[in-house]
Amino acid sequence: MKKFLIFISILLCVCVVAVTFSGISLLRQRPQVDIFDQYESKLREVVGLLDQVYVDGYDTEGLGDILSQAAVAQTGDRWSYYMSAADYADYIQNAANEYVGVGITVQNNDGEVPGLYILSVNPKGSAYEAGLQAGDIITAVDGKNAADYDLNEISDLIKGEEGTTVQIDVLRDGNTLSFTMTRKVIEVEVVIFDNIDGIGYIKIDNFQTHCAERTIEAVETLRKEGVTGLVFDVRFNPGGRKDELCKVLDHLLPEGPLFRSVNYKGEESIDSSSGDSFVKLPMAVLVNGDSYSAAEFFAAALQEYEWATVVGTQTVGKGNYQQAFRLSDGSAVSVSTGHYSTPKGVNLEGVGITPDMVVEVDQATYTAIYSATLSYEEDPQLQAALDSLKK
Repeated sequence: MKKFLIFISILLCVCVVAVTFSGISLLRQRPQVDIFDQYESKLREVVGLLDQVYVDGYDTEGLGDILSQAAVAQTGDRWSYYMSAADYADYIQNAANEYVGVGITVQNNDGEVPGLYILSVNPKGSAYEAGLQAGDIITAVDGKNAADYDLNEISDLIKGEEGTTVQIDVLRDGNTLSFTMTRKVIEVEVVIFDNIDGIGYIKIDNFQTHCAERTIEAVETLRKEGVTGLVFDVRFNPGGRKDELCKVLDHLLPEGPLFRSVNYKGEESIDSSSGDSFVKLPMAVLVNGDSYSAAEFFAAALQEYEWATVVGTQTVGKGNYQQAFRLSDGSAVSVSTGHYSTPKGVNLEGVGITPDMVVEVDQATYTAIYSATLSYEEDPQLQAALDSLKK
């Protein structure tokens, strides 16, 4: 199922489990020069034809990005992709679980007033300091009418360079208010946790920077509170870094394999738990059709060790890992360079994780879970997970 909301702080692409590299020294032998000559000859022919006869004129600006996208798409691998220089800069920033902005989460307003509905305001952001509130409707950004732009365009207007200012006009209780705020670096709250009637609830947004540290802190805080079980929520989790994933699993599981991978050279690698410490509490993991990559392998490892009950719906099924190679102009290509599998050696590509307890939800509930507008009591998947730990 597709997501219907776009968070300003959300990652631009599905995250990869592999570490990001700069340069292209790891690439295998390139195609023979005569093949490149054939491509260049055909390209010159096509562009020359368009220059001569295309009725509306032809601009080659951005052609390099488009051709690079096409080259990667030709692999047929849905996990490999090209990033422009701007997208790659955002990718690096997002992988650090931070972004430059004012600290608001928005969606299209479904009411009569056109604009963006503010779902939440990050207390660490300048929007919170300025006085913006959840429920405000953004009607203009720097004097530009929000009704004239789509969600992505307005989000881009709000974002910008650190230290610059932006003016946002909102409608609140029938009154138009104007706020000026300074954009700054904001750390994404990658993990949130709560104690729900004696059971710990830990929502992990991704497995990027700070994930392991924040997750382990949450687990230990809840254990000190005396919880009798733990529910990990990785629904809508796009994945992340292998090292962050393995640190979390190492803290939770006894000694044994955690993650297996084979790279393009055929070299196998096995990450294992030390077994020095582990958490012996009843556990459940929430997954859905938007649980990707490291999120799937987190659930799979706990399931295979019989350490947790997996609740929700079938996950995506991703079995390739990627490395991002920075190109000379600042753009990059994220390429599948290997396959990975569960502790027991199961490749999830195209299959995913089958929950122990399948709990379907309708589209409205699915969207509400994504936008975090559903209470604990209204979330049937969470309630099923909680119930499984009370038996």
